[in-house]
Amino acid sequence: MRKPLERILCATDFSDVSRAVVPYGLEMAKKLSAKLYICHIIDLPAISVYGESVFDPISHQQYFIDFARNEMENLVSGKDVDWEPLIAIGQTPDEIARLVTEKAVDMVVTSTHGRSGLKRLFLGSVTERLMRMLPCPLLVLRSEGAADGAELSTRFPFKNILVAYDFSKDSEQAFSTSLSIAQEFESNLHIVHVVEPTAYKEFLKFPGAPGDPLPKDIHDSLKENLLELVPKEAFNWCEIQAQILVGKPYAELVAYAAEKGIDLIALGVRGYGKVEELLVGSTTDRVIRRAPCPVLSVLPG
Repeated sequence: MRKPLERILCATDFSDVSRAVVPYGLEMAKKLSAKLYICHIIDLPAISVYGESVFDPISHQQYFIDFARNEMENLVSGKDVDWEPLIAIGQTPDEIARLVTEKAVDMVVTSTHGRSGLKRLFLGSVTERLMRMLPCPLLVLRSEGAADGAELSTRFPFKNILVAYDFSKDSEQAFSTSLSIAQEFESNLHIVHVVEPTAYKEFLKFPGAPGDPLPKDIHDSLKENLLELVPKEAFNWCEIQAQILVGKPYAELVAYAAEKGIDLIALGVRGYGKVEELLVGSTTDRVIRRAPCPVLSVLPG
């Protein structure tokens, strides 16, 4: 059941947005006795992070590499952690994915601007591309507080984990990963299924508004199905809660996380066509932009 996290990769661009990534990774690596890779990709079209305008970036590659290595050494100075710098030149998502495979990384830690709307459409997101490329879970830290102004929690280790489960293949891997992490830290695990009334209105009678209770027979049946997912031995080391909510999945998950003091939200990643992905986004995308805590995205194997 338990899969140790032995190799963690922190992806940072040294910007204000990513300032929490390396300290968070250092804490994880120390508590887990894991190898930490600190990764920086030199994306030549985006060189403003290095502090000057460069008209011939190719000739300045060694300067960029030295800059990145010095920044990493400053961040790790005085920390008793087994770590290794990874510096590469190229497209950021592609290079990170390559290094993750090369180093057999168990988890990647990164940050996101939390963009939405037109900014997301035109600028895109490295984080969102990584969500759909990486062979390992991606832990995303937000650069800002939650959408409602609540304080953003980055507590570690995770004592309260929420895993969203919709009975799809996407959520099966997220559940398995969450259960393994919960075992590692003896965490409380909240398994949450959100019923979206509009998706089932043609053949089931649902409450009139989000947050209203389901009919008892449907509620009890869904809750029982969630609890059946949990191996019996897990109840010996983990407090399990199964919850059925009604409404928009991303909104209900974020609200529940804020109410229950959740330290980590885990979700499966579902593929979308390009237009739908850019203009609408998945539940995982929307939760990441609003969550009051880090979000773990897990791509089905």
